[in-house]
Amino acid sequence: MIKILVPISGGKDSQSCLKLALETHDKSIVKGLFCDTQFEHPINYAHIDWMRKHYQVDIDVVTGGSVLGKTLKYKRFPGGGARHCTDELKIRETRIYCKELAESQGEGFEVWYGMRANESPQRKKRYANKIDTELYPPHEVLPNKYPKYLANKLGVYFKLPILSWTEDQVFTYLKGEENLLYKEGFNRVGCFPCLAAGDAYKKKAFEYDEFGAEQYIKVSKVSKEINKDIWTSKKGKLEGCSICEI
Repeated sequence: MIKILVPISGGKDSQSCLKLALETHDKSIVKGLFCDTQFEHPINYAHIDWMRKHYQVDIDVVTGGSVLGKTLKYKRFPGGGARHCTDELKIRETRIYCKELAESQGEGFEVWYGMRANESPQRKKRYANKIDTELYPPHEVLPNKYPKYLANKLGVYFKLPILSWTEDQVFTYLKGEENLLYKEGFNRVGCFPCLAAGDAYKKKAFEYDEFGAEQYIKVSKVSKEINKDIWTSKKGKLEGCSICEI
């Protein structure tokens, strides 16, 4: 019987939630959930496997498609308030998984989300009245993303156990066992790169290694097909880079 589900991305915050859950509860009632966007760096996939073995915990993998597939479908890159990557590949798949798990085991559970209030001004405002030790109906944590029936009928509730933590506290807690991409200078983990991120971040990812170069080629082809520029500023273009000429 699963009592705690931890959605993980491979990033430091969700990893901290998983580690905390396993240190405070029996492993048999904890499970991880990785929503694969099919747009992740091999290092991230390797880190998911490492966590599974290191923490000796089950981590289920689900996918609702690919980031570039969704981009082609909607004919736009994710950005601003329109992030089909997050909405359809992360939140939607988590919602479906939670519903099916609660129904199959005939009992609800807690979903531990690795959200930190000081990660951004938006999150600080959104979670201003939330407490890291409390349980909340999903629709109160992410309005318009999760239906009321998850809590009301199925007994699924959200917890934000590291809501008040700082970034330094997270890294200290993980003791150097965080995703290697952080040590390579990337401040976020997940899609590689996050297509809704700034140009400097995308440029760094595309130039990082052979995989990054391959990602740039794929993104460029999609960009031409939907007639949308991946860059939002002139500084973002990979001028003088050989992969731009492919």
